[in-house]
Amino acid sequence: MIIKKILIACFMLSSACALAHDFQVGSIKVDHPTARATAAGQTNGAAFMEIMNKGKSVDKLISANSPTAETVEIHSMSMEGDVMKMRAVENLELPAGSNVKLQHGQGYHIMLLGLKKPLSAGDKFPMTLQFEKAGKLKLVVHVEEKPAQHGAEHHH
Repeated sequence: MIIKKILIACFMLSSACALAHDFQVGSIKVDHPTARATAAGQTNGAAFMEIMNKGKSVDKLISANSPTAETVEIHSMSMEGDVMKMRAVENLELPAGSNVKLQHGQGYHIMLLGLKKPLSAGDKFPMTLQFEKAGKLKLVVHVEEKPAQHGAEHHH
């Protein structure tokens, strides 16, 4: 009976760890890093997350890398009239006490250029973010199913 309770407790603890989806270095916390599944032959993808600067001074995300792609860049996206403008940015400023969402369709995201294999729902891969003050943060990005297509999808 006691062994059964210990096994249940171990399973619950390991499940909670497997579901842990936030990472922290210094005053920077990253929550729910995800990427969308890609189609076979698709060479680029994107990662999304929320970055919180819980500190009292500005920090910056200055780079990202992952063995999943040849190149990883910080990108901004905006609509100018009916035209979507997407470009790499040198860094992403994180004001003190701010929450910055990197999300699909607007604002910022992490571009994965030259994927070494398609991203499949249920997979996960490592990524390292480099912050100007907080330093390096290693995290795990979970690949989620791509939602149903509604209108035009952006491509790089």
